[in-house]
Amino acid sequence: MEEEARKNYLKAKEISDKVMEFAKSAVLNEKKILTIADNIENEIIKLGARLAFPVNISINHDAAHYTPDINDSTVVKDDDLVKIDFGVQVEGYIWDRAFTVCIGKKTHPIIEASEKALQEALKIIKSGVKICDISAVVEDTVKSFGFNPIHNLCGHGLEQYVQHAEPSIPNGKNNIKSEIPAGKAIAMEVFATDGVGMVKESYPILIYKFNDVKPVRMVEARKILEMSVEEFEMLPFAKRWLAKISTPMKIEFALKQLMDANALDGYPILREESGGLVAQTEETVLL
Repeated sequence: MEEEARKNYLKAKEISDKVMEFAKSAVLNEKKILTIADNIENEIIKLGARLAFPVNISINHDAAHYTPDINDSTVVKDDDLVKIDFGVQVEGYIWDRAFTVCIGKKTHPIIEASEKALQEALKIIKSGVKICDISAVVEDTVKSFGFNPIHNLCGHGLEQYVQHAEPSIPNGKNNIKSEIPAGKAIAMEVFATDGVGMVKESYPILIYKFNDVKPVRMVEARKILEMSVEEFEMLPFAKRWLAKISTPMKIEFALKQLMDANALDGYPILREESGGLVAQTEETVLL
């Protein structure tokens, strides 16, 4: 890893450490998820970094990709399992983290399973270790608590302005003999559930990402495409970040036009297939 890249990763980590403490207090002291997300995102910017992706606030059986919608009225309540996933980027170098809290309780067994599995995985992650060996540690640890890992979700590599890069490290056991390469940033994340251990794509789509420049008719669609490149740096962005350009209905039509034209990719909400509760824990490491 080049020294400039390493310096930017470490700066992102330093800011991420502060954001992590802020985010934990934010989710415990505020009920409305729109306010929680806005506050965390504003804190990242205030501390001198940029957003790698919208803050995800996925509750209970939603595992990932839920970020508040425009005018979202969702509130958290006692016993909700709330997953906060955020990314800090400095010059495109991303530090990706996530944690779970159970509202009204100090912890929850499923959170403990996710946290312990991540700790055990981080102990062995280094260049030369086989992906299947890391995945086996994750599954064995989660199952030792009486839960299942989510088999179709993975830890992943990070690259400049790329949130999901190779290698992928599945949560469940596999036969992938590929070795972790040296000089990589790895976002290792663990999802534990009391369900069957699979997620399915669900709606609505609240997070999008630039894919390609395509001709589109709506003025709002052209503006969104311009913002996705210039303002969001071709990284994922939230539908609610577009509220300033038009009405919610016109934004919805514009996003559909862009999706139909293959100008944007969408990130559907990932929901546990059997409706099980999900906890997530994630940390980034430099190899």
